[in-house]
Amino acid sequence: MKFCSQCGNAVSQRVPEGDNRERFVCDHCHTIHYQNPNIVAGCVPVWQGQVLLCRRAIEPRKGYWTLPAGFMENGETLEQAACRETDEEACARVTGLALYTLFDLPHINQVHVFFRAELADTDFAVGPESLEVQLFDESDIPWDELAFRTVGRTLECFFADRTGHHFPVRNEYLPPLLSTLPTPST
Repeated sequence: MKFCSQCGNAVSQRVPEGDNRERFVCDHCHTIHYQNPNIVAGCVPVWQGQVLLCRRAIEPRKGYWTLPAGFMENGETLEQAACRETDEEACARVTGLALYTLFDLPHINQVHVFFRAELADTDFAVGPESLEVQLFDESDIPWDELAFRTVGRTLECFFADRTGHHFPVRNEYLPPLLSTLPTPST
């Protein structure tokens, strides 16, 4: 950040009085610009035991498979964000949302939240951010082509929990990866 969104003057980084973290502060109007984590909300949409996945048409991780999810917008609830993203990416409607996984990703200033959900019907289609949309049995999940670790971890938990018919809410910290990820084969 270089300029104040309130008055347009230059900002500097410093610890404001009474605070304990470095922030962007406008030396002209004294506005403190707080930067907080972004929330990603999504669903594990299920139809008769199969999970709906989307192949991404956009970066990051274009060409990889993901659960329908994306950044929460102002003015919506977590459930509304998860439903909207499922509709946008897979043209799918979901019901019976139940909070399932929460991942803390402080190294990228994000929190990822996934709900378990039932597809309302099989009338789904490719949305503008997807190349393909498909239902997968557990044995057919493209594990090596999943876009994000939070998606892979959510699916691992889902299939493990499904065997016992018990789906606890899970909250996990995922540290940064030490290696780079391969590109998908198309």
